[in-house]
Amino acid sequence: MIKIRRTILALVIGLLALSIAAGVRSQTPHVDVITVKGTINPVLVDYVKRGIETAEDDGAQALIVKLDTPGGLDTAMRDIVQQIVNARVPVVVYVSPSGARAASAGVFITIAAHVAVMAPNTAIGAAHPVALSGDGEAQMSSTMEEKVINDAAAYIRSLAEAHGRNMEWAENAVRESVSATEREALELNVIDMIAPDLPTLVAQLDGRQVTLLNNLVVTLETSGAVINDIPMKTIENFLYAIADPNIAYLLLSVATLGIMVEIFNPGLIFPGVVGAISLLLAFYSLGMLPVNYAGILLIVLAIGLFIGELLTTTFGVFTAGGVVALVIGSLILFQGASPLFRVDPWLIAGVTIIIAGAMTFVIQRAISAHRRQARTGREELIGKTATVKVALDPEGTVFLKGERWTAISDDGTIKPGEEVTIKSIDGLVLHVTRKP
Repeated sequence: MIKIRRTILALVIGLLALSIAAGVRSQTPHVDVITVKGTINPVLVDYVKRGIETAEDDGAQALIVKLDTPGGLDTAMRDIVQQIVNARVPVVVYVSPSGARAASAGVFITIAAHVAVMAPNTAIGAAHPVALSGDGEAQMSSTMEEKVINDAAAYIRSLAEAHGRNMEWAENAVRESVSATEREALELNVIDMIAPDLPTLVAQLDGRQVTLLNNLVVTLETSGAVINDIPMKTIENFLYAIADPNIAYLLLSVATLGIMVEIFNPGLIFPGVVGAISLLLAFYSLGMLPVNYAGILLIVLAIGLFIGELLTTTFGVFTAGGVVALVIGSLILFQGASPLFRVDPWLIAGVTIIIAGAMTFVIQRAISAHRRQARTGREELIGKTATVKVALDPEGTVFLKGERWTAISDDGTIKPGEEVTIKSIDGLVLHVTRKP
């Protein structure tokens, strides 16, 4: 009985201790941090959304977005900006670490932040729209170009005005692709402060007033705040990794090879499974990217031609057409998108060589099979060796594969026990000659 009381008492004390610890943690100010590195795409949109919701739910003083990006998709950028603007917690965009940049879409995200900060030796700018321009050098129509630029300029001016930042510089970043270092950006009132690292930034944020949506003013209390990192989940990391033009193209290529191997060697299963999974992942990846549907159709046509070659054996006609369709489709797969979304030409060359090599092997196998004379039934006996049982003078009997055959010698008398070679078949009679 005493032991039970002691156990209950220990449990009560433990629960009280946990409760006190939880209360202390809840009273300790903290800031949440997410890291956005790489091109801006829909996967990052979901990550930023999760970061903001977490910061709102756990009572963080602010959400710090560590940003390093060369740009990305306009639609994804606008989704992130909307989340920042509508956040119920102050969002601090911190261009870091040293050497990082906030280019193109990154400029809009930084300007939209409640507090914009840069680390030493970083840069911001060059937000001129580059999508919709084919290969990055060909120009869109003048009317369309003017509409796109005017829309982007108005959007960034609105964001800058909302936070009292330099609207003229923001507009020039869109219209003239101007850029600035962290010092220049601070002097031009593009950002609010410079901080060498996160602890310094958290200390500098203390006491700063931030205006949220609906003119709600919040005073940041970050003195001694704990920094809580919110990393990407494993699935988010994986999806972000495959939402890359080169990875998408590689997955599509693996799918093509896997399906072709399965068709050429039915029953292997593994290549077919790998090909099917790669194809589904490729579809997901391409769905995240600004693809040219003409390029996708050409690649699908190439796959169809390769499969047609395996099923019908056109001795290279379908393969030649498939290689041409594959190369052209690969080159225009992301035509009309930003130069950030391009497939490496060396990857295209490597994939084309591998697939062409595989198809050449298949064609050679098919040609060899067609060149071999078909031999079935009795014709298969021609060239085989038999043993004489009854002397051939010239007619006698030979033994072949457990059977006795009537044979006629075309090479004189042949004694029993000697071996002969079958030269031809006349009905049920073998014509043979003495084996050399």
